[in-house]
Amino acid sequence: MDRFSPKLVTVFGGSGFVGKHLVQALAREGYRIRVAVRRPDLAGEVRMFGSVGQILPIQANLRNETSVQRAVAGADVVINLVGLGYEAGAQRFASINAEGAGFVARAAKAAGAKAMVHVSAIGVDLAAEVSDYAATKLAGEKAVFEAFPQAVILRPSLMFGHGDGFFNKMGGLARMLPFLPLISPDTRFQPVHVGDVAEAIVAAADGKVKTGRVYELGGPDVETYRDLMKRILRETGRKRPLLPMPPAIAKLVALPSSFLPIPPVITADQVELLGIDNVVSDEAIKDKRTFAAFGIDPTSMDKVLPEYMWRFRKHGQFDRDASDSSGPLAA
Repeated sequence: MDRFSPKLVTVFGGSGFVGKHLVQALAREGYRIRVAVRRPDLAGEVRMFGSVGQILPIQANLRNETSVQRAVAGADVVINLVGLGYEAGAQRFASINAEGAGFVARAAKAAGAKAMVHVSAIGVDLAAEVSDYAATKLAGEKAVFEAFPQAVILRPSLMFGHGDGFFNKMGGLARMLPFLPLISPDTRFQPVHVGDVAEAIVAAADGKVKTGRVYELGGPDVETYRDLMKRILRETGRKRPLLPMPPAIAKLVALPSSFLPIPPVITADQVELLGIDNVVSDEAIKDKRTFAAFGIDPTSMDKVLPEYMWRFRKHGQFDRDASDSSGPLAA
């Protein structure tokens, strides 16, 4: 692809955790990129991920179908990364995860887009009966395929990388609390590097995998929730007991935070999700609907977590062993 390809891609949610990695990957491929966000005035930093004029933040709100249509006008590829993890104010699961996904798919089809990629999450089919988040994400997948049958849907497991929402949050709790709560300790996760997910999205946008399919993306390591908590303690150099907390108690603890004007540490809905395995299904492996279809060798947590979890140690990078070549002290 030439440095400035005529191809135009609209990325909804392109200023978020996944979006920032994806926009950089798309820019390297030469795409012209519209980053569709609710507040483009707060997304100016994405312009720096490409050449001058290559990336343009624009206003769009998945609760407003007209703004979605405007954002995809003339786009060759449409990518939707938006997923609401907790409800607040006018932002509701149904309006964003389900209806909003449908708005994007219908607008992409009407605009004549040649490809669409929608990012969902592993396990939404299994958790739909107990989690409103999962139920609406599953409904969003259905709405996408109804409007754009040739879409590609990606279901990543728990994502890690610089700026992630899980390992950074747990690292902060390990620094502040005298213990770490252990909810559903035996639930299995298959954490996936955000860079690998971005690479898969670009491949799907480029038409390198079969369309009209749901792909499940997991990393090389399968660990229980207890294992992940132990890993976080190792990476942060903290000695904290793991305190078992039954889901019912965890929901009561989560309740007060739902009334605060700040992002909650955990919600009752997320407590339910913690009880559902978050790993690539046997069916996806059998059908080759995994990273194998993209030719991607997924990245291990061992390779990436030390690059940013050191900041939660008592003395930051100076707590690191100088012989550890993976950290910020490496020559």
